[in-house]
Amino acid sequence: MAKPRVVETNEGIQGEFDVEIYNRMQQRFRDKGWMETDAIIKSGIVSGHALEVGPGPGYLGLEWLKKTEGTKLTGLDISPDMIAIANRNAMDYGFTGRVEYVKSSGEKIPFGENHFDAAFTNGSLHEWAEPEKTLNEIWRVLKPDGKIFISDLRRDMSPFIKWFMWLATKPKEIRPGLLTSIAAAYTSDELNQLMDASKFTGITIQSNVMGLQIKAIKTM
Repeated sequence: MAKPRVVETNEGIQGEFDVEIYNRMQQRFRDKGWMETDAIIKSGIVSGHALEVGPGPGYLGLEWLKKTEGTKLTGLDISPDMIAIANRNAMDYGFTGRVEYVKSSGEKIPFGENHFDAAFTNGSLHEWAEPEKTLNEIWRVLKPDGKIFISDLRRDMSPFIKWFMWLATKPKEIRPGLLTSIAAAYTSDELNQLMDASKFTGITIQSNVMGLQIKAIKTM
């Protein structure tokens, strides 16, 4: 039985020190091949203009651009400090012409209906203050038949896996944030209820020892 959720901040990661520490962690994940990029591609998100919710320092989306052709990306983040890091990283990748980062929350996405071909996010779902609103906003801005891919931690992971993740998380300054993120994450049953209440169809939820993956489609 999982403990009740302990809601984490919905203000994102702010402050120069904190964003730099988080950037170093995400850079390490990228270098070790621990990003969810291949899972996004396997879900069928391989072309067009995609929306990334909560891109943080941007590595997930930048790796997606790197592994796809003719694609564009818009990243939506509530932290101006994180957007500054993401823009810097996009310049290092040479992708400034293919990606744009916008400051906004998911509850009110500043784009019109049927704007994006796909959407994806990793590690941000547990921070959404109003997940139902964010899901329905993503649905609104997706084109018909647009796909969404969501991945995040699971709150009911085993104590051994949590301990392993604690040890593997570096720099060590980020470890307290790992624990608060796990405490704020959802279980598979909770996600089923959440997605059932959304407008998406074709929903599949898969779990592994560390986290959950959600795939869904927009149908009219």
